[in-house]
Amino acid sequence: MSNQKSLHRQARKRRIRAKVRGTSARPRMSVHKSLRVLSVQIIDDTAGKTLAAASTKEAKVKLTKDGAKKLGTLIAKKAKDAKISAVVFDRNAYKYHGRIQALADAAREGGLQF
Repeated sequence: MSNQKSLHRQARKRRIRAKVRGTSARPRMSVHKSLRVLSVQIIDDTAGKTLAAASTKEAKVKLTKDGAKKLGTLIAKKAKDAKISAVVFDRNAYKYHGRIQALADAAREGGLQF
């Protein structure tokens, strides 16, 4: 990634993270996307702990829209097991379309509120 592109992405991430904060009542659902893996964590920022996590590697799916949907249902199931029903969505400087949107929609269908 070029230096300029990386700086712009970091600036977008800082803008989003300034507004999005997870608490124990509504933890933050953070998404990270690489070239091979899509991963999701549910984080309580006040305690600094990860409450639940899932990735396409763990779910044994490919990094496609269908894989993102399966990951969304998996993270919703893990959140229900951890007694979490409402989260704050942190798209982490990625545009809200494609795989990120599919993941969020599947998590909503799985029972998470955000």
